[in-house]
Amino acid sequence: MVYSLLFFLVRLLSYIPFKVLYIISDCLFYIVYYIVRYRRRIVRKNMIESFPEKNKQEIIALEKKFYRFFTDNILESCKMATISKQEIGNRMKFKNFEDLNAILRDGKSVSLYLGHYGNWEWVSSIPLYIEKKGIVAAQIYHKLRNKYMDKLILQNRGRMGAINVEMHKTARYINELAMGNKVSVIGFIADQSPRKIESRYFIPFLNHNVPVLTGTEKITKHYGFEAVFIKMKRVKRGYYEVEFVRMHDNPKSLPDFELTTIYFNMLEKMIKESPELYLWTHNRFKHAK
Repeated sequence: MVYSLLFFLVRLLSYIPFKVLYIISDCLFYIVYYIVRYRRRIVRKNMIESFPEKNKQEIIALEKKFYRFFTDNILESCKMATISKQEIGNRMKFKNFEDLNAILRDGKSVSLYLGHYGNWEWVSSIPLYIEKKGIVAAQIYHKLRNKYMDKLILQNRGRMGAINVEMHKTARYINELAMGNKVSVIGFIADQSPRKIESRYFIPFLNHNVPVLTGTEKITKHYGFEAVFIKMKRVKRGYYEVEFVRMHDNPKSLPDFELTTIYFNMLEKMIKESPELYLWTHNRFKHAK
């Protein structure tokens, strides 16, 4: 019953034209920011600590810009339930997909490094542009506690052909691909905070010394994958542009943790260009030193 209600609501929102959807988003912003005050304490704390050079007025202005994008992003994600391949192609542009296809044609698999930045849900449309048949396109995800929301999100993420792989099954899944000589492109949202007991390696990131997950680097180097960073920008409301940036010519040759450091440096640079596009409600710095 709960899932049916959620499914109906998301489906209903997905049929609403974008122009009307953004009017709803403007109203939702006022509710979320001024009335519910959803995670405002965490967002304010994260921003103040990440941008000590900004004064209070600048932080508040940035905070409001973030929440306006936050509500846009929620409703844009709902559109994945019914959006057509043509429309998602018009709104999520991949500037240099030929570069990615060239790697895959050479028989090399790719680790795609993403962050909680921009509209990462729409990146799941990547399978639409892979030209070589037989290429496996997958995305690693962290299972949600709410089983109904988890089921709904997975359904939306798989609409364009991407396979969803639960995080704790990643190593086994990729090993099976390698044993079967399958070429793949795997998306990793690699900026999540590890549990305290897993906080062993720390990296400077947004004025914090944060613990990081290194599993993506280990997989990339162990299987000889190419490492590619997803650089995203918001062109205008509802339109995004992605560039595939090769992180290193030979990731396997790098010393331990260097590839992870490169990723966080690239992510930080992108965030500083448009800070409002990052997911500040995430308590990313809870285990920072």
